[in-house]
This record gives sequence, structure tokens and C-alpha cells, in this order.
Amino acid sequence: MSKIKIACLFIPFFMVLTACDPSESIAPTVTEGVYTPPTPAPTDDPAAQPAQAIEPENLAAETRPTPTPSCSTGLWFLRDVTIPDGSVVVPGERLDKRWEVHNSGTCNWGAGYQVKLIAGPGMGIPVRQALYPALSSTDVIIRMVFIAPTEPGHYRSAWQAYDPADNPFGDPFFIDVIVPEVDSESEGD
Repeated sequence: MSKIKIACLFIPFFMVLTACDPSESIAPTVTEGVYTPPTPAPTDDPAAQPAQAIEPENLAAETRPTPTPSCSTGLWFLRDVTIPDGSVVVPGERLDKRWEVHNSGTCNWGAGYQVKLIAGPGMGIPVRQALYPALSSTDVIIRMVFIAPTEPGHYRSAWQAYDPADNPFGDPFFIDVIVPEVDSESEGD
């Protein structure tokens, strides 16, 4: 490229740079007839006042935002699916007990939810069991496999659901069985 062409490109650039003096202040020119927004008149109406930032510590307790409400827990016992109450069982028999329940709360049952023995014998199983996972407003089957006592008698094992904070909730449910006396005369025959 020739020196003349390069000079022609840079001359206008230098002219613009030298025409602007940053030390000069440019004042706005007011022109009559040009729109200017109105200035609001002072008022005593708080709704008409511009919003101001309020520090949280200055808020009254009743005006503070409330946290998102937590869910509620609930369990409705619906029915015994297996081993009706008062069933006669064989001593030492394996008892596959199932209950149908409804998650009547707004919380979904997941990790940390459990059922605990609240009364009666454990009948061969741990006194804490994981609660079957269930979405809110659904029916589920809770299953536990017990071992019938070997001594004759009427046995009732009651269980209760607990949330992850170890709070009991809902209807308790139970297994209720009778272990009969074994007739020793019929054993010898």
C-alpha cells in the first residue's frame, strides 16, 4: 500500500482525535418546546411515595416474609392384607404380615422414615424398620415377617410410623395372633 493511501486513512482519524479536548466540559443545551418529564409534586400518600429499601432488622415480625411451609406427615391404616386380628398360629411359625396404609400427609416417605415397635413383643424382628417409600396421597403395603412365639398366649405387636426427626405420626397398626396350647396327649399318639 502506498504511503499516500496510508496517510489518507490516518488523517481523518487524527483530525477527530485532536478536535476533542477532554478538558472542555460540554453543557447540555436547553431547547424550548422539547419534552421534559413532569416532576411529581410532594404528597402525604404513602402509596404515591417511591419505594425505599428497608433493612430486615427494621421489619416488624408480622411484616417479615414467612418461610415456605414444610410438609405434613400422615398415615391412615386401611386394612389387614394378611393374618387377620385374632388369627390362631402355630408356635414358631413364620408370619408374613402385610398392612395396607395410605400416606395421608403432604410429605413423601423416603430416607429416614421408619416404623418402630411401640407396644408388645417384637416377635423375632428388629424394633426399628425402614418405612416403605411412598408419595403423598398414595396407598402402599407395609410388610414385615414375624416369628410366632413358642409359648401359648395372645400376642399383639403394635407399630408406629416416625419421620426423619423421630416424631411419631399417623395411625398405629399391629399384628394380633393367638398361639394355642399344644395338646401333649395328641403329640404322643
